[in-house]
Amino acid sequence: MMTAFFVLAVAQNTSWYVFPLAAAISLVYSASRYELTERVIKRAIRLFVTIIGFMFIVLVILWLLSANL
Repeated sequence: MMTAFFVLAVAQNTSWYVFPLAAAISLVYSASRYELTERVIKRAIRLFVTIIGFMFIVLVILWLLSANL
């Protein structure tokens, strides 16, 4: 039973967890700073795009550095 769990955990790509994690971080951070729902949603979307964009840029930089070695 535990072996099947570990095989399933290794088979799945865990990098997809970054999207809900970034969304949760964005919502909690925005909700702690603002009170109006509209503003919380707008700022959370903006922060989500910023986080994902920054992580994508870092991914590309690391990929280029590893490809040239």
